[in-house]
Amino acid sequence: MPSVERDENRENRIETEIIVDTDNDKEERAMGWYYYLDDTLNVPFMAKLKKKSRKTGTVEEKEVEVLGMAPDDDCLKDMYVDVVYPGGKDEDIFTAKLSEIEPIDADDETNEAIADWHYWLARGYKF
Repeated sequence: MPSVERDENRENRIETEIIVDTDNDKEERAMGWYYYLDDTLNVPFMAKLKKKSRKTGTVEEKEVEVLGMAPDDDCLKDMYVDVVYPGGKDEDIFTAKLSEIEPIDADDETNEAIADWHYWLARGYKF
C-alpha cells in the first residue's frame, strides 16, 4: 500500500518526461530517472543526509553538500548522488542514496525533482 496519495501532476510528469518510451524495461526506467535528475538538479546545494543508524535505529542527520549525480552505472537499482561534508576535500567525496537527501537551500526545480523521486519510492514504484 502506497504511503502517499496519488498526485496527478507528478504522475503526469513521471509518465511524460521521466519514464516515457521505456517500455517497462528496468534499465531504461533507471536511465530515464537518472538523466531527468542529472539534467534537473542544480548543483551544488546544501542538504541534510538522513540515515538510519544500524545500531540504534535512530535517524542521524548530517549536513552535506550535494555535488551531482553518481556515475550512471551506479544508478541501475537506485539513485545516488555524490556528496561531501562541508569543508571536505575531493578525497572526502562519497555516495549517498537520493532517498536519504533532504535539500536545505536548493532551488525550486531541484526541490521538485527530489520530491518526484521521494514520491516515486513512497508510491512503491520500481524500475
